[in-house]
Amino acid sequence: MVAAAGDIDQPFFIRSSAKPFQATVSQEAGAGLTPLELAVACGSHRGFAAHIALVTSVLAGGGLDESALQCPHDWPLAPEAQRIVVRAGASAPRRIWHNCSGKHAGFLRACVAQGWPFDTYRSPDHPLQQRVVSFLAEIGEYDVQPVGVDGCGAPVVRTTVRAMALMYARLASESRLADVFETMHRYPSLIGANGAGDTEIAIATNAVAKGGAAGCVGVAIEGRFGIAAKSWDGIGSIANIAAVSALGQLGVLTPTAVSALEPIVRPRVLGGGGQVGSFESRLRLEAP
Repeated sequence: MVAAAGDIDQPFFIRSSAKPFQATVSQEAGAGLTPLELAVACGSHRGFAAHIALVTSVLAGGGLDESALQCPHDWPLAPEAQRIVVRAGASAPRRIWHNCSGKHAGFLRACVAQGWPFDTYRSPDHPLQQRVVSFLAEIGEYDVQPVGVDGCGAPVVRTTVRAMALMYARLASESRLADVFETMHRYPSLIGANGAGDTEIAIATNAVAKGGAAGCVGVAIEGRFGIAAKSWDGIGSIANIAAVSALGQLGVLTPTAVSALEPIVRPRVLGGGGQVGSFESRLRLEAP
């Protein structure tokens, strides 16, 4: 531990911040994803055409189609993407538009490679999910039990800020995770979308980042640090503010990065049709 602030040992569900590690397990099980496909499996895509094309490609590579997905039916996460599909004539949500469909498609490709059943791939007892849970416990050095159910229906595990920071430190430095780090850093817009906090951090720095629902985000700075931030009120933008502030206090940000990340670390407060203020970080890291 280099520095910390707040309660770093209270457990919470890691949610989609686990996706880089879930995708690692799928790939190690033989999913055989290309770098672009691996990126969308690591991400919470926003439902734009490029995202959907890659999820379709992942499924097709295993001889599957959208009907094999077990994530919920949903509309694209980005309002702009939702407007595009509605203008094109869509009248109902689809599974492939769910922001976790890339992760689920990666799970399915691993099942194809291993000859595991498809219909139960979300079950905590499924061989793939048992590997995921074991891996997350190993790299975070933390007891992730009991396993819960994520919004997409896949198993979700508990973590802490301390454990999650260790996970992302390993993403930043260990050879086993090097391919995932490289693809996330090379294709940050497939992890989220331009303007999203995790995507913008990866664009502005030599790092990758992955946000999760209910206000958590992990950042891996290549060869240096892992950072985890948790907003206890569940607001993702607050976690992003803390993560960028921590990057600054750890000396990671160049002047160019500071400027690029200004909208993330100081988001505007609007009122009456105009800006009336901005959020300001009060984070103060201290040595443990």
